[in-house]
Amino acid sequence: MKNVKEVVVEVKGKDWDAAIDKAFNKKKKDIKIDGFRKGSVTKEIFIKKAGIEALFMDAADIVIDAEYRKLVEDKNNDIVCEPTVSIEHIDKSGITIKFTLIGRPEVKLGKYKDLGVKRESVKVTKEEIEHEIHHIMEHMAEIVVKENGEVVEGNTAVIDFEGVVDGKKLDGGTGANYPLEIGSHSFIPGFEEGIVGMHTGEKKVLKLKFPEDYTEELKGKDVEFTVTVREIKERIEPEMNKEFFEDLGIEGVNSKETLEENVKKELTKQKENKAEDKYVDELLRKATDDMKVDINNEIIESEINRMSSQLEQELKMQGATLEQYLAMVGTKMEDFRSTLKPQAIARIKTRYLLEEIVKEEKISATKTDIKNKVKEEAEKYGMKEEEFVTTVGGEDAIKYEVEMTKAIDIIKGN
Repeated sequence: MKNVKEVVVEVKGKDWDAAIDKAFNKKKKDIKIDGFRKGSVTKEIFIKKAGIEALFMDAADIVIDAEYRKLVEDKNNDIVCEPTVSIEHIDKSGITIKFTLIGRPEVKLGKYKDLGVKRESVKVTKEEIEHEIHHIMEHMAEIVVKENGEVVEGNTAVIDFEGVVDGKKLDGGTGANYPLEIGSHSFIPGFEEGIVGMHTGEKKVLKLKFPEDYTEELKGKDVEFTVTVREIKERIEPEMNKEFFEDLGIEGVNSKETLEENVKKELTKQKENKAEDKYVDELLRKATDDMKVDINNEIIESEINRMSSQLEQELKMQGATLEQYLAMVGTKMEDFRSTLKPQAIARIKTRYLLEEIVKEEKISATKTDIKNKVKEEAEKYGMKEEEFVTTVGGEDAIKYEVEMTKAIDIIKGN
């Protein structure tokens, strides 16, 4: 492909000797040779005992890192992903390395204006407003112990339970004072339904069957759960009075009518944002479908690596690992990466589309554009402007983002 370039680099003489020295100094602290304290052996003794070849690979890594930095800094090289590196020759006199560099592929724009895509019209129904207000009321509801009466849908039953399969206690199927919200479908089918109608202090045996899509050792098996209801809790929704609106804490909302107006406004904004996202996604899809670009597998793999790393960081913030996530969703790393491939290709195509439109339309981000963007985003995230600039990677990153937004505006016809 035209965007693939091979660069052969030779490092010999004093430069290679210097890399050998660095490699030895890097290894020295861990070297243990009979007759010498750990870390105190000289390079000459080490080479005599282990051979100079023992330093070659560490020296090669040092040279490869240094030479790759030079290639990246050379403005004649347009490198878009990690290169392939091969050692063509290595001995005590020097090393020959071949870098296979992949640059940005050629992009031929197709139609990217007047694409015939229309925004969806947005409408908020009375039912949606009532549904949202119901959620607000539920959120502000007081949870109280139900002194009398039976378990009904929406109650939380505090239960003890013990499961038995094939006459043996079910591993992990026992609990005490477990708060089960009826309607949450946390247990197998029939469990919550069997608790409905029970009273505080009542004990009951539920004869159920594990579903066919359950774990291999339990699917389709009969199970008996002995359940005791220790306590029943219910939600008591607040009345719409002065105290309720004060607790709600929304400026200008002091009646049912003003609450409905506020909810309608918020739902409209949410729907408009969703419709806008869908509109832009469809425009970008049509524009990328009409452009021509051949994307190297290495570029795709690099994007998949980036996406995988992003997910890994998100999981880390939640106290989980990528391995745990894969185990939870029941997939292997290879299959997981395969599922990312279509999205990775779409992201790459969108990026190349917008970058090419920036060139074609001679788009630029002025200092005022950048300043306004920094102010807007810093306020949105509650950060100082300098802190925001540092967090996103400097003004060049903001400049790029502004140019991408302007490119999208051109596709939209703005």
